[in-house]
Amino acid sequence: MELLKRNPAALFLKILILAGIFSAIQYMISFKILSTYYQMTLTTLCLNIILAVSLNLINGFTGQLSLGHAGFMSIGAYVSVVFTQNLDAPFLLALFMACLGAALAGLVIGIPTLRLRGDYLAIATLGFGEIIRIILYNIEAVGGAAGITGIPKLTTWPWLFGSVVLTILVINNLTNSSYGRAIVSIREDEVASELMGINIVNYKILAFIVGAMFAGLAGGLYAHFFYIIKPNTFGFMKSFDVLVMVVLGGLGSTSGAVIAAIFVTILSTVLQSFPELRMVLYAMVLIIVMIFRPQGLMGNKELSFKILRRKRGEAKK
Repeated sequence: MELLKRNPAALFLKILILAGIFSAIQYMISFKILSTYYQMTLTTLCLNIILAVSLNLINGFTGQLSLGHAGFMSIGAYVSVVFTQNLDAPFLLALFMACLGAALAGLVIGIPTLRLRGDYLAIATLGFGEIIRIILYNIEAVGGAAGITGIPKLTTWPWLFGSVVLTILVINNLTNSSYGRAIVSIREDEVASELMGINIVNYKILAFIVGAMFAGLAGGLYAHFFYIIKPNTFGFMKSFDVLVMVVLGGLGSTSGAVIAAIFVTILSTVLQSFPELRMVLYAMVLIIVMIFRPQGLMGNKELSFKILRRKRGEAKK
């Protein structure tokens, strides 16, 4: 309501843009203008946005180096599938339980590890991701190394679009609240934050739980679109890919995380035509971007209508 009172025109324009994007893509899917290949690319893009924005809360805003995001995604994927396949639960309930399972895992890993800093925290979260993967390898009830196949395709464009909007909305509201200011202060200076009475461990755990929760949501959506999940799908390289998006977009910028996720997804799709050179070209593009824009595409800035108005005013001068 406060946002509506402050700038109702900007809010209405944002809703109009979102409605336009949703309607246009839904139209193309309904009339089969978008092929299956492009629908898969669109799904991957939406999942990458959710993963990048949620990891940015941990790595960008809180300043903690987490390398286990794929582990939370795998928990969400497996929990949601167990609920839809084994318990015949509605998809909404399955996604809710996926978020809850990943959030609980974030709490369990967060309490002992978030007292660590820097490289030590990175190693601890990397170890957590690998532990989850090895555990899934050895649980025959969820398929072991072969994974789970024949998962019903319940993830549709409305689910993807709604999940992306929900993720961005929740994390934006969190980072712009008093909790968000406390989280950012921890990133800037932990000692000063603690001296000001901020319980840094509690705020770190809060960020970790919220980030893990949305990674679990991405896992549930992934499982119910691609029919099959395996432990190998959620290895270290998946966590690394998401980390690349966060750094490329700019640490502490939600807009940057979204732009970088779109950029990396499109780049990976285009380079699939060159399998021999794909990883070389991919790495070269990332190196060039980081050389000329080391703070990331957006730095710690956010896209807004204010920026557009400022640019227009500068152009007139």
